[in-house]
Amino acid sequence: MATSAQRIAVIGLGSMGFGMATSLLRAGFSVTGCDVSADPVERLKALGMGGAASPAEAARDAAVVVSVVVNAAQTETILFGRDGVAKTMLPGAVFISSATMDPDIARKLARQLEATGRHYLDAPISGGAQRAAQGELTILASGSAAAFAKARPALDAMAAKLYELGDTPGQGSAFKMINQLLAGVHIAAASEAISFAAKQGLDIRKVYEVITASAGNSWMFENRVPHVLEGDYTPRSAVDIFVKDLGIVQDMARNAKFPVPMSAAALQMFLMASASGMGRDDDIAVAKMYAQVTGAPLPGASKRD
Repeated sequence: MATSAQRIAVIGLGSMGFGMATSLLRAGFSVTGCDVSADPVERLKALGMGGAASPAEAARDAAVVVSVVVNAAQTETILFGRDGVAKTMLPGAVFISSATMDPDIARKLARQLEATGRHYLDAPISGGAQRAAQGELTILASGSAAAFAKARPALDAMAAKLYELGDTPGQGSAFKMINQLLAGVHIAAASEAISFAAKQGLDIRKVYEVITASAGNSWMFENRVPHVLEGDYTPRSAVDIFVKDLGIVQDMARNAKFPVPMSAAALQMFLMASASGMGRDDDIAVAKMYAQVTGAPLPGASKRD
C-alpha cells in the first residue's frame, strides 16, 4: 500500500492535467484525480489511478496536490470552497498551482494556505498536452524552500525543464504572464500575416515554407499556421484562453502604469474572434476571423463552418 508521502491528487483533468496525472503514475506515485466531468475520471481509473467525486476527497491525506485549472477563481474554489482541499491535504503538504493568474492573486492564495500549515508552490506550466503526457513540461515555479523540497519529486516527474524563479509565490506567475504576452502577440501577428497573404492571392503553403526559413518566423507561426493550412480549428489552446491571459496582462500593466500597446491590440483581435463565436476554437482562429471579415480565402474559414 502506498504511503502518504507517495500520494498525489490531481485536480482538473483536461488535456494538460490528464497528461500530468499519467506522468506521475509512470513515476510510481499513487495518483487520485478529480474533474467536473466524469469521463476523464473514468479514464484515469482504467489506467489504474483513483478517482474522486470532489477535490476534498481527492486530496484527503495527500502529500502533494496538483491543481490544473483555468484561472484564479477556480483555484480559490479548489483550495477554500465547500469541497476545498485546504482542510483535507496533509499538514505540511504542498499545493502546486498551475493556473495562469495575476501574481498578486497567487500571493494572496499562498498567504491563506500557508496560514493553515501547508505550502503553496506557484507553478504555471507551458508545453501543451503532448508534452504533459510525456512528462516534458516547462514549469515556471516560485515558492519557499520547503515548498520546493516537498514538491520536487512530482515536479521532476512532470517537467523536462523546471525553472526555480524565486522564493515567494507570485514570481512564477509574473514570468508566465510575460510568456503569455509574447505568445498572444505572436499568434495575432501570425494570423494577420497568413490571412493577408491569402488575400494577396499567394500560395499560403509556400508562404509557410518561406517564412519558416526566414527572419520573420516565430515559434507560434511555425506551430499554429499548419492548423490554418488544414482548416482545422480544433482547440489545442482556445481563443478565450488569450482573452483571459491578455486581459490579465492589461490589468497588471494598468496597475504598474506601464504601456503595453502591442498586447492591447492583440487582445482586441482575440476579443473580436470570441465575439464572432470562435471563443472555444483553437487560438489561431483569429486568422479565421480575419478571413471572414476580409474575404481572404483560408481553408475552413467560411461563415458557417
